[in-house]
Amino acid sequence: MDTLSHEGKRFEKVQFAGNAGKGGEFQECTFDSCDFQGSDFSFAVFRNCTFEGCNFSMIKLKAVTLNNAVFKNCKMLGVDFSECKDLLFSVKFDSCVLDYVSFIEKKMPKTKFSNCSIKEATFSLADLSGSVFEKSDLWMAVFNKTNLTSVNFSSAVNYTIDPVLNTVKKAIFSMDGLPGLLECFGVAIVP
Repeated sequence: MDTLSHEGKRFEKVQFAGNAGKGGEFQECTFDSCDFQGSDFSFAVFRNCTFEGCNFSMIKLKAVTLNNAVFKNCKMLGVDFSECKDLLFSVKFDSCVLDYVSFIEKKMPKTKFSNCSIKEATFSLADLSGSVFEKSDLWMAVFNKTNLTSVNFSSAVNYTIDPVLNTVKKAIFSMDGLPGLLECFGVAIVP
């Protein structure tokens, strides 16, 4: 990348892996099959950008702005979204691998996770109110003092949520998900 500011550009199969994109600004850009693995994009700004088939594993996102960022079919192992700027933070995930990610203390109401693997992710102290976990696997995901008001878990699987430690008012769960709500009480459910 020769300039720090990009608007309406398409990046296809670009290897950002291991490189620094610090302070770059991207407005309405599309990233297709790009590799960001291990790169440092600290202080970068992404507004109205779409990422499809990209690898973000272990990317550094210190003070990054993610405003209306859409991720489709992306691999995002170990990404610490809690380092992103809170102001205007809005993301959407479709068919992504978000295993081992952190959303600690993120305010992300009405976020949609569709067909995602979100194994061993951390949502402690986050605000997920009104969000949707559609057909997503939350195996070993951590919810601790998380605002889950009106969150839709009806088609999510493998979650364990302590309703005493989290705000679950008006949240939607399927009958199959009840064991994940009652596990903290030591209750056994049999068919």
